[in-house]
Amino acid sequence: MPRPGPGPGGGAGQPPSGGASTGGGASAPPSRPPGRPGDDEPTDEELREVARQLAAAPPEDVIANHCYGLFELAALHLSQQPPQLPQASMAIDAMALLVDGLGERLGPRLPDLVEGLAQLRLAFVRISDSIAPRDGGPDGG
Repeated sequence: MPRPGPGPGGGAGQPPSGGASTGGGASAPPSRPPGRPGDDEPTDEELREVARQLAAAPPEDVIANHCYGLFELAALHLSQQPPQLPQASMAIDAMALLVDGLGERLGPRLPDLVEGLAQLRLAFVRISDSIAPRDGGPDGG
């Protein structure tokens, strides 16, 4: 599932499935010079710039970036040893609420989001089945 470049609501990077970056989105907020001890808080100017960028971004892009973050969160929980199925399930369900609920309103990113959601659901089922106790079936034999 491709992930857009840096922009509001997300950052550069790719989901664990290894999609290619498609670019797009607003530029990242300016960074502060490193090495200022105790100055972890953004300045008012930086906060205003991020708010300006967020307001200028199409909402479907911001929401899609949140979906990519949920994809990554679910994949992270599924990849843990042992897999963290309740946490992965919550991230998958949250992504599904956005993707299924908004549908076509997500614009051209919808096919990638639907595909990514399907990948997560399949991975969840496979991992769940692989760690489930093997009792020989419903009749116990």
